[in-house]
Amino acid sequence: MDVLRGFGILLLCQSTGELMARGFGLPLPGPVIGMLILLLALNLSVVRKPVSAVATALLGHLSLLFVPVGVGVIAHLGLVAQHGWQLLTVIVVSTAIGLGVTAWVLGRMWRLADRPPDQLSSQE
Repeated sequence: MDVLRGFGILLLCQSTGELMARGFGLPLPGPVIGMLILLLALNLSVVRKPVSAVATALLGHLSLLFVPVGVGVIAHLGLVAQHGWQLLTVIVVSTAIGLGVTAWVLGRMWRLADRPPDQLSSQE
């Protein structure tokens, strides 16, 4: 029962995010807003337990979630062949940028964590 409740919570968060994005004309996609709503809702134990149950169930079948992507690639194999190098370049560059930003943020956080509490409010 927790899995169904958790799945309902996930769908509710996504739907609410979608409604907010469309209703208010926000520049963020609805699922991103829904994830932010879910992040806030996970502070409540009544939400955390069912979402944890559905997350465990979904992670157990994660490989099945890649099937539609694989079918899409096969269905559009001509486009992949035509633009393969551009796609590969974008994937490699965006991954490198993401890793670089993550490493930079982590370094900044580690430096902040090593400061005494009275120095946390001052800027570097």
